[in-house]
Amino acid sequence: MKHVFVVNPAAGKGRAAQVIVPKIEDYFSKNNLDYLIHLTSAPGEGIEFVKKTAAESNEPMRFYACGGDGTLFEIVNGAYGFPHVEVAIIPLGSGNDFIRLFGSKELFMDMDGLVNGVVRTLDLIRCGDLIAINQCSMGFDAEVNANQATFKKLPLLNGESAYVVSMLYCFFKKLNNVFTITIDDGEPFTQNTLFCVAGNSRWYGGGFKAAPLALPDDGLLDFIIVKKSMGRLKLLTLVNKYKQGLHLDWEMTRFVRGKKIRIQSDTPAAINCDGEKLMSRECVFEIIEKGIKFVIPKNSPYLKKAKEEE
Repeated sequence: MKHVFVVNPAAGKGRAAQVIVPKIEDYFSKNNLDYLIHLTSAPGEGIEFVKKTAAESNEPMRFYACGGDGTLFEIVNGAYGFPHVEVAIIPLGSGNDFIRLFGSKELFMDMDGLVNGVVRTLDLIRCGDLIAINQCSMGFDAEVNANQATFKKLPLLNGESAYVVSMLYCFFKKLNNVFTITIDDGEPFTQNTLFCVAGNSRWYGGGFKAAPLALPDDGLLDFIIVKKSMGRLKLLTLVNKYKQGLHLDWEMTRFVRGKKIRIQSDTPAAINCDGEKLMSRECVFEIIEKGIKFVIPKNSPYLKKAKEEE
């Protein structure tokens, strides 16, 4: 198998590549394994690199997303559709939300544990021409995501703190979204919606547990739809509970599992697709069952739990 490391040189405020590249070279040279290191040159370039590299050979390949959740998004969108390709993560970003379900950052940084990890086939989410592995959303949280990148550039702010600052900013900008929502083949309903999340996994925004029960291999998406039914001050008191994933039993929350959700807005609204920012009056989030092969570190507690449940 060929191991291809796609490194975002901007990750970790530019310091991550200096740490991971020598570690990769040392491990793979000592173990005489076939590997390649590619440093991305611009946002989005990783998608085309992975597609081109995967298309040039039918031999088994594993692409390592060396960066944050944005780098993972690029590798997933490049690797999707190639059955001989696996995807792994070396978390060098500040958020690293997708890996939280499978274990700690340190677990994924263990090169031997990752190289000899277990491959599981996971679901994905289709959002127009884009593919998400974690979560898609529309509404207030998508507006927060759209502004997070700006705040993340400020000194002393990491992924989680930038998300919190962006959330506070958006509280005073836009909270009302009149959405017409259709889940699978059900009846559409219209309401003033705070946000609507389609979760394949559980966390986003640097540690917010938006879809606390989601599993990326169960063939379903978790739809969490929160109605705008109270004022700003009351909503501020609920932020911490939302972060902890304690919002499914709120009276204003509708929690449904399904395969597709269509959201139509009366005005152009922000769309979040694994951190990618879009604007539209309508979007569809739809599951792609068993869409990608993902590498889980061999000592992951997720694997141990899955084995116990078999």
